[in-house]
Amino acid sequence: MRELLEAVAGGSLSPAQAEAELRGYVVGDAGRFDAAREQRRGIPEAIFAEGKSAEQVVALAETALETTDRALLTRVSESQFEALETHLGETAPDVTIDRRTATVRVTSPEYERPSLDATVGIATGGTVDGPVADEAAMVLRDAGASVDRVDDIGVAALDRTLDQLDRLREADVLIVAAGREGALPTVVAGLVDTPVIGVPVASGYGHGGAGEAALAGMLQSCTVLSVVNIDAGFVAGAQATLFARAIDTARS
Repeated sequence: MRELLEAVAGGSLSPAQAEAELRGYVVGDAGRFDAAREQRRGIPEAIFAEGKSAEQVVALAETALETTDRALLTRVSESQFEALETHLGETAPDVTIDRRTATVRVTSPEYERPSLDATVGIATGGTVDGPVADEAAMVLRDAGASVDRVDDIGVAALDRTLDQLDRLREADVLIVAAGREGALPTVVAGLVDTPVIGVPVASGYGHGGAGEAALAGMLQSCTVLSVVNIDAGFVAGAQATLFARAIDTARS
């Protein structure tokens, strides 16, 4: 405690950093930020921007940078993008903004990117699944895992799946995103001996077209796979990160 107080008094530690050390989280006007989640769970807290004001998103991103040297943001709107660019563009040297996937990743000069000896394959059924898969890839690359992306291998033309089978089998973990009836993760899980995480995507026509049919199909899979919620790319990426960390630990 004394060392923390002396560090704050000496200017080498900010009050927010000290609060993060003591409580594990920081309280601000925009809410609490879980600065200790990565140490506790192996995955960082991401800032879910949807439903928050641009000012709240900027404040949380600044807190994340101050306490963990990086900020991950998902479901970012255009006004929030603009606010982040304005407020963080000059102070943060590495700002990656992806409007297609509605994500932002910001790191401070002190951030040291980790490296994991593990490869996560990400497969998509079609182009519409791309943004959800990209969200998962952002989490994995931030964690230092290698990502092998295989796109447009949906089961409407099964040859597209089978001609990528050797590549899929080389991955340590697989994330498979698919909309419509969500068959691709089930098919892939029956052909590989690695963990498969299925991600239902909100696409398709009419009844079940908002991802419900894909979710139900994956939950009812007769092959063994894990399933996350509809469009939950971040959750899939975080779960695969835990696998990758365990694999890296075992190999090292």
